[in-house]
Amino acid sequence: MRALILLLPFLAWLGLPAFAGGIGLSPAALEPAAPDAALAGGMFGREGVVVQRVEAGVPGWTVRAEGRIVGHIGSTWEIAGSVGYSGRPLDVLVAITPEARIAGARLMVHNEPVLTLGISDADIAAYVDGFAGYDLTRPRDAALAGTPGLPDVISRATVSTGVIRDGILRTARTLAIGRGLLSAGDRIDRLSFAPADWPALVASGALSEVRVGMDEAAGRLEGAKVPVTPGPGDFLHLWTGLIDPPTVGQNLLGQQGYTAAVGALGADETVLAVISSGLQSHRGTDWRKTGVFDRVSVVQGEARINPASESYSMVKKLAIVGAPEVKEISLFRLPAAIDPMQPFRVEVTATRPTEGGSVSMVVAADYRLPDAYRLAPPPEPAPLWREIWEEKRVQTGIVATMLAVLTLILFAQEWITRRPKLWLLSRVGFLSTTLVVLGWGLNGQLSVVQVVAFVHSLLTGFRWETFLIEPVIFLLWSFTALGMLFWGRGVYCGWLCPFGAAQELANLAARRLGVRQVAVPQALHERLWVIKYTLFMALMALSFYSMHDALVLAEAEPFKTAISLRMVRAWPFVAYVLVLIGAGLFIERFYCRYLCPLGAGIAIPAKLKIFDWLKRRPQCGRECRLCETKCTVGAIDPLGRINANECVLCLRCQVIMNDAGICPVLKRRARGGATEGAMP
Repeated sequence: MRALILLLPFLAWLGLPAFAGGIGLSPAALEPAAPDAALAGGMFGREGVVVQRVEAGVPGWTVRAEGRIVGHIGSTWEIAGSVGYSGRPLDVLVAITPEARIAGARLMVHNEPVLTLGISDADIAAYVDGFAGYDLTRPRDAALAGTPGLPDVISRATVSTGVIRDGILRTARTLAIGRGLLSAGDRIDRLSFAPADWPALVASGALSEVRVGMDEAAGRLEGAKVPVTPGPGDFLHLWTGLIDPPTVGQNLLGQQGYTAAVGALGADETVLAVISSGLQSHRGTDWRKTGVFDRVSVVQGEARINPASESYSMVKKLAIVGAPEVKEISLFRLPAAIDPMQPFRVEVTATRPTEGGSVSMVVAADYRLPDAYRLAPPPEPAPLWREIWEEKRVQTGIVATMLAVLTLILFAQEWITRRPKLWLLSRVGFLSTTLVVLGWGLNGQLSVVQVVAFVHSLLTGFRWETFLIEPVIFLLWSFTALGMLFWGRGVYCGWLCPFGAAQELANLAARRLGVRQVAVPQALHERLWVIKYTLFMALMALSFYSMHDALVLAEAEPFKTAISLRMVRAWPFVAYVLVLIGAGLFIERFYCRYLCPLGAGIAIPAKLKIFDWLKRRPQCGRECRLCETKCTVGAIDPLGRINANECVLCLRCQVIMNDAGICPVLKRRARGGATEGAMP
């Protein structure tokens, strides 16, 4: 809780200025891209199409050609709310055919940082085009990679292309279900059975009951040529409900009657029971001539159905215990147009002729399938990020092991720094693993682009799943965020940054070969720090104006060239990396000290560090300045204080302080002790 409270000022510093100044997405950016006739025609391979909204407030567009529907188009931003890794809307138009196939997809809007990875917009567009022809009626496969009919995610752009893939499939399925091309499933429990009598079924809501007496009917049908005589008794006593659940149908009709009623049902059909007693017949006799039960109507939303004679079955007697005496029992097969999972109304119309025409009354029974007869909703498909974590178990295991080892090193720092050879071996070994395994092997290089994306996600709608899609990066950021509270920015910059490791290892080799190190004057050293902080703030500010321009400026980071692309890139980028590494041979971690916007971005919240586990002595900076001169990144000032903003937590100063053969204070103490021991 204390850590959360300490983080609040930083989050406020990041977020409140943007809110206060109205910085963020413009309203236009929130509008889904609308397809024109040319675009729609290209997606369906037709000319002369017409694109229309179904109705106001209903997402998606209907595409017609020659007066008939040829398909539908939906926006991932409008339907699935797709947000990319950049924290900005990601909009893809998805076209589906009446056969529930993806006819095509077009990338309309994205602000993803893939350009900084050497991946072009054309690569992403080609990936989106690869969804054409996918059959939405197929069950969703559990495996992320190798799903038949779907393109594989693009290497080095797993997060962005994974989000695009998820948005396209969600949008296509939602659109297909909404247009009636895919069935969502009726989810009626057609297996469970429990004995029940008539009062129990009525009490459970399995049958809706409505009753109209003779007095009420006489008033509502006043003026009929043959008047309804007021008095006791029922004009119409009506019970109605679905008999598909065995607990309802089998109890009402018996085993054989129930099997006969539901055994020949078609796909998505259900059976409605209409049971009545009283003066009024719910069937009448006109249906024998017209083939339609005009007295019975089933109403749901805009749909109104009068059952046809082909859907009718007559039942002579109820088999259930406790049933009242009834006059008519009718079973009607309901088509798929009536969704059994949604409420509907059964209306029975009574009509009487008058001198000038006729008078009618409607007896209506509202029905909703009770929860007891519904199956639990099907589990949602596993989120994309879970599939990726399952697929990358080995990678996450390696990273978790590295983080556990680093935690042990940092907690045992005092014991390790008393053993210089063990410290040096641990340091060189871990940095080599960071560079080779974490960096070149797992592409585990954090970037300032991710900081920018995180800030934008806070302002436009934070979603954990967006950041969980890349497990290696998520683990590194999580550990870095927690480590900043304990040790400061050095937990990442000094141990887990592959490019930082490359610089330090290169400088170590240079010093072993006798390369003379350049000592930067303290005054100049402190002023050069301004560069990285200015670069970080410029990137952040520019991202609110143009994410594309911000990503171009983010090329100040050499990480993509040196780590993600392993130097396989255009020569100017490679030359830039070589210049930085070359400078680092003479000034250790030259890039980290003066140019790294990521280090600057991490250093700001690292001010909230709770613990201070790097030891200092009163003599440091007054009587001794050895640690200051030995600090390879210049993080110790002339007064002996460690600047947490610049410290990479290499622990070199702790090794010096604990080495009796190097530390002047310990040497003086040893000489004083020896002198005292020699005195008579």
